[in-house]
Amino acid sequence: MATTPSRRPGVRLVQRVSSTRGFAKVAPHVVPALDRAVHRLTRGKVLLSAQMLPGVILTARGARSGLPRRTPLACMPEGPTGKGAGGGEDSVGSWILIGSNFGRTDHPAWTANLLAHPDAEINWRGRDIPVTARLLAGAERDAVWRALLEFWPPYATYQARVEREIRLFRIVRR
Repeated sequence: MATTPSRRPGVRLVQRVSSTRGFAKVAPHVVPALDRAVHRLTRGKVLLSAQMLPGVILTARGARSGLPRRTPLACMPEGPTGKGAGGGEDSVGSWILIGSNFGRTDHPAWTANLLAHPDAEINWRGRDIPVTARLLAGAERDAVWRALLEFWPPYATYQARVEREIRLFRIVRR
């Protein structure tokens, strides 16, 4: 099972705020832009949103255009066996990407990109890593969803807000 994000002061407040409808309206326009800018300015060393929740920059080809699309995303790192976050950077065997779209109605565009072109790249803690994505379904998805809710409880609020099933992808190193 994945370990929960640090219980530093402020994490619970961020969880409460990130569950609000106001956050869902504003965050998609503000958080990715800030993440991209800080990531670029620090040459890939800092992802602003990752100060509370682990994150990657996903580079995937556009579903229709085929052009590279860079998207900052929260993720749940998994250990080498796929059974939860391990110790250091190299102990991460896979990552779970969550298509929550901040609890908005539609699937985020990056999920369609991965469905069309599963070979992608992530930037994880300043390192570019080639990966392959797989959409989770059935019992496997259910087990990951339970672990994800322990990892970051606001995802339950996002799912309750929408009729679609939030897409979960496991990405592994190529």
